[in-house]
Amino acid sequence: MISDAAIDRIATREVAAFRKANPNSLELGCQAAANWFQGVPFHWMLDWPSPVPLVAEKAEGATLTTVDGRVLDDFCLGDTASMFGHSPKPLADALAKQAREGLSYMLPTEKGVELGGMLAAMFCLPRWQVTTTASEANRAVIRWCRGITGRQKILIFNGCYHGAVDDVFVDLRAHASGWEPQVRASLIGQVQDLLPTTTVIEFNDVEALERELKRGDIACVLAEPVMTNVGMVRDAPGYLDTLRRLCSETGTVLVFDETHTISSGYGGHSKAFGPQPDMMVIGKSIGGGVPTAVYGFSDEIAERMAKLNASRPSGHSGIGTTLSANALAITAMHAMLGKVITHEAYAHMLTLARRLVKGIESVIAAHQLPWHVVNVGARVEFVCAEKPSTNGSEARAAMNHRLEAALHLYLANRGILLAPFHNMMLLSPVTGEVQVDRLVAELGNAVGELCDN
Repeated sequence: MISDAAIDRIATREVAAFRKANPNSLELGCQAAANWFQGVPFHWMLDWPSPVPLVAEKAEGATLTTVDGRVLDDFCLGDTASMFGHSPKPLADALAKQAREGLSYMLPTEKGVELGGMLAAMFCLPRWQVTTTASEANRAVIRWCRGITGRQKILIFNGCYHGAVDDVFVDLRAHASGWEPQVRASLIGQVQDLLPTTTVIEFNDVEALERELKRGDIACVLAEPVMTNVGMVRDAPGYLDTLRRLCSETGTVLVFDETHTISSGYGGHSKAFGPQPDMMVIGKSIGGGVPTAVYGFSDEIAERMAKLNASRPSGHSGIGTTLSANALAITAMHAMLGKVITHEAYAHMLTLARRLVKGIESVIAAHQLPWHVVNVGARVEFVCAEKPSTNGSEARAAMNHRLEAALHLYLANRGILLAPFHNMMLLSPVTGEVQVDRLVAELGNAVGELCDN
């Protein structure tokens, strides 16, 4: 077993080592505090478990170089945005050319025409729209679903994450009377009560799913086919098929947010494993790091959307921004789908994921730890708990934030960068076996030290 005292000793030592190894990052952090709120351009950059965030100088392939000249094996990859590698050459070349030809026209382009067909072929949905972020895409989808169904409520799963969309910030929390829905306490400045229009249940709970959908007042179920942001929670056998069937029976639109689960395989989780949703959202990696996202939908949904559009007065629909579908974003996706996000890329990523899972499992077994490994294709996590979680509440309870932070900092100090959220790891088409084996070896060293202290 790993004691709290051992975690504290290792964490204290690693903080000191971080400060010594990253003087330029520390100095720039102090300078940035003069103008940037809390010292960073965006507050999520403070989520790293280090005294200050590392300051990046550049990134290429599957490595990241800091302003202190340290080169790290990058398994965070921009928290999915660069899942297919940093600045792949086809993307960099296409962006450079587009930059000389204009960045935003508020007009369609020839590449955009081709991109529509590429999206349809890759994800098996015929109709598409472009937004600037997955958050914006999820907001748009929720609006469309409410509009075409005439229903106000959406259904989400406890512990879900669909970006910065107000409607989904509802959790199930324990109270004296049992589990009750509650607007997430971390949501800043929320004035509208979300509970009348957002229903939240546990993932994999068939009874609750059937009960809520059969009321007939849910516009859409917004879900990841595998939960990825509260740790990774796999779907129980048959659960997604039941979800698909119940949505069809109750006139509920099934929406899969595949922003993270695109790691499962070419075309995303639903294409690799089923079932097919009515609508789909994909962001982050589809533009290779350029801010853009898309949402796709069936012909039947498209007809209902067109009918709704024809019935409303002219004016802003509340969907979209001026920069949506700008020429740079279209070019980025065109290059990524055409030359980077390929079957060959996934073959490499999934092979490496299996190697990483096997390696971490060997570390766990060698130290007889009550841990396990879970992966969603090229997305891998080790969880410091004995059994895989079946829902969001179990996943939250399984987290050991202090231990996770100590391990993260230990690895960062040895040139290995994991995502700051649950120590998630991503494999890219340009990640190498040597990088995977180095990660496994250093994790073994970290665990060995923690167990010996």
